[in-house]
Amino acid sequence: MKYNSAHTLIAKANELLKDKTPSEIIEWALEQSNSPILTTNFGPFSASLVHAVSQVKNDINVIWCDTGYNTPQTYRYAHELIQRFDLNMHVYTPRSTVGFRDVIKGIPQIDTQEHKEFTEEVKLEPFRRALAEHQPDVWFTNLRADQSEFRKSLDIIHIDKQGILKVSPFFYYSEFEMEIYLERFALPNEKKYYDPTKVLANRECGLHL
Repeated sequence: MKYNSAHTLIAKANELLKDKTPSEIIEWALEQSNSPILTTNFGPFSASLVHAVSQVKNDINVIWCDTGYNTPQTYRYAHELIQRFDLNMHVYTPRSTVGFRDVIKGIPQIDTQEHKEFTEEVKLEPFRRALAEHQPDVWFTNLRADQSEFRKSLDIIHIDKQGILKVSPFFYYSEFEMEIYLERFALPNEKKYYDPTKVLANRECGLHL
């Protein structure tokens, strides 16, 4: 009964928010929150979410789980956005260095047990540390319906497996609309991004499952 009631409330909220702007969605979500976070990988279109949330709450805790395998372009992009928006950054890294891992075992082939363990080590464990430290009740993320089949099954808001209200203000934006948003606010973009836990663009790393 409790699950059905929560499911109904989420469905009604999504119906309410579907025609709202990203800023309006963010404002609504913040009204429901005592401890919000924003997560970013500083991948393509990351500036959109950083900009939109920062305009409403400029001191929000920003979580970056840096695997250590990002491209030079991504690190420069991250630095630019951190400086431009004076982000309240919290960076979480794996307990082992890239150098050590490269020598001992490297990046395993995807869809193997070894790759699952690699993903756990470089992405999931650092993120669990972030959640334990910040105890968020609202999580802003840049998921979009057009990114993968799995993400099409989600919506602007949903409650994830940790019980956190996950909010995706740009959920129904197409890539073209994202480009327009960046252009409108003179925001930079960076597409030379590599995530060793995903490898393929439409593959999930486990963070959002």
